[in-house]
Amino acid sequence: MSEFSHLDKDGNPSMVDVGAKQVSQRTAHARTIVILGDEIMDQLESGDIQTKKGPVFQTAILAGIMAAKKTSDLIPLCHPLSLDKCHVEITVNEAREVVIDCTAKISSKTGVEMEALTGATIAALTVYDMCKAFSHDIVIKETKLMSKTGGKRDFKRVD
Repeated sequence: MSEFSHLDKDGNPSMVDVGAKQVSQRTAHARTIVILGDEIMDQLESGDIQTKKGPVFQTAILAGIMAAKKTSDLIPLCHPLSLDKCHVEITVNEAREVVIDCTAKISSKTGVEMEALTGATIAALTVYDMCKAFSHDIVIKETKLMSKTGGKRDFKRVD
């Protein structure tokens, strides 16, 4: 039976001890879907939306990378990690939804799922912030881990 990894024997919050773990190559890929609505999506037909704050997608990519690097400052029991790579890509799918993919890589004793999830989520929040002047009818639909490698077990979402 699985146990919560961030609780000590008395049920109190505890950072996982990774001291005895082996360093391995670890990757994680997370995805967030944002629904902007027709009014905003129509603006995207000619490319990235240019707002008073700057280009929406380019700004969101930078925000996602910056957030992934700061994950341990945001989530209390995450280990501070020095990422080897973080890549954020933003596309529009056939349903006219904005798809934000964040992939984080590291050689470490602990995984980078939270960094990838944080990067994708903050990129989505940045898209919202950049587009709210057009409309507040924006939905951050979902954020999910798509895959991870390294550590005890690999994971790949089948969608």
